[in-house]
Amino acid sequence: MAKRKEDAPAPGSPAWMATFSDLMNLLLCFFVMLFAMSNMDEAKLAALVAAMNNTVSMFEAGAAAIGDGILVSNGVSQLNELDQYINSTGKSSNSITDSEQMQEFERFPEGVTVEQLQEAMDALAIQENEELAELVEEVLADNSIADQVDVTFTAQYVQLTMNGALLFDSGSAELKPEAENVLDKVAVILDRYSEGTVEIEGHTDNRPIHNALYNSNEELSSARALSVFYYLVDHTYLDPANLQHAGMGERKPVASNSTDEGRRSNRRVEIRIYNPSH
Repeated sequence: MAKRKEDAPAPGSPAWMATFSDLMNLLLCFFVMLFAMSNMDEAKLAALVAAMNNTVSMFEAGAAAIGDGILVSNGVSQLNELDQYINSTGKSSNSITDSEQMQEFERFPEGVTVEQLQEAMDALAIQENEELAELVEEVLADNSIADQVDVTFTAQYVQLTMNGALLFDSGSAELKPEAENVLDKVAVILDRYSEGTVEIEGHTDNRPIHNALYNSNEELSSARALSVFYYLVDHTYLDPANLQHAGMGERKPVASNSTDEGRRSNRRVEIRIYNPSH
């Protein structure tokens, strides 16, 4: 029986050599990119932050900065828009063309590292939450309860703190009738400004408690957080899936428990409005 004739070898270099050459070229490009990103001075970082603040077409509705008020007052996180924009990689989900994307990226200085971009985004988040905290304080002042609710903020959230004596009787987790008026106005704020997670934490002082209902401060603080949780579920349009509650007992004091004033400060309920972008 005749044997099949072997195919003659193709002229030119072997196939593996072309693949190897492509791999070497990719490695070279990779290390050149790493070298280009290894140096970043303060001036370039400042230019990056300025570019992010001044970018217009990056955000929907044409807002040039977080402080414009419309996006913040509607509870919309511009950083979500930034994240969506950066990850779009040329796709038309936001009706942004490739040329428009290239123009936007040209605004940023070369050699920006991931850490530096994160720092810039954290700075924007702090600015956004500061704006939101100011709006919340205005609403509280308009409703004459600014002296009953303290407002603070970080890059992750805006926090509303209410004294425990305002909401509950000593040793009880049942909301006082006058507390409902305060929570009603807080509920309006949450409906208006919260789009992400809302966290409710109950706190106590370090004095031991033991009564017919609660065996410890952990149980009392958890019951108080749960009471506020149920009230907000019944009096807001918030998705219960976005509401979290926890009892911290005496574990996170904000003042010394050695004085009456310090213990009053530690008996509190905190409501955190988390920035959806963090």
